[in-house]
Amino acid sequence: MNTVIESTVLINKATNEVYAFLSDLNHHQQLMPDNIYNWSSTADEAKFTIQNMAKLAIKINSRIENQEISAVPSEEAPFDLELKWTLKDLGNGSTEAKHTISAELNMMMKMLASGPLQKLADHQTARLKEILS
Repeated sequence: MNTVIESTVLINKATNEVYAFLSDLNHHQQLMPDNIYNWSSTADEAKFTIQNMAKLAIKINSRIENQEISAVPSEEAPFDLELKWTLKDLGNGSTEAKHTISAELNMMMKMLASGPLQKLADHQTARLKEILS
């Protein structure tokens, strides 16, 4: 079953600046919590380990300039996953950034993973705001 986790943040930066940061996966290491290690990345791909959970390799599969960046696993993952950032220009040089994690989880995985995934999404949006403020 599809589990959707969202976290939204308001950033006082122009949408193109937020997009420029997010569209390069090298920058995403700065958004990760402490339980992420063995990080390696290029602009389009990232590999990392989530402590006590899994190794993940993701690649950007679509970019819509100043609107959306989407990443999916580039190698076999423990479950189907999509990581998406959606940007909305609010005018006055501010941007709403929404981070959506969609995961195909069975009931047991949902019980185990939805808490940590929500924490991850919230951590990433909070860090994005800190870094770009």
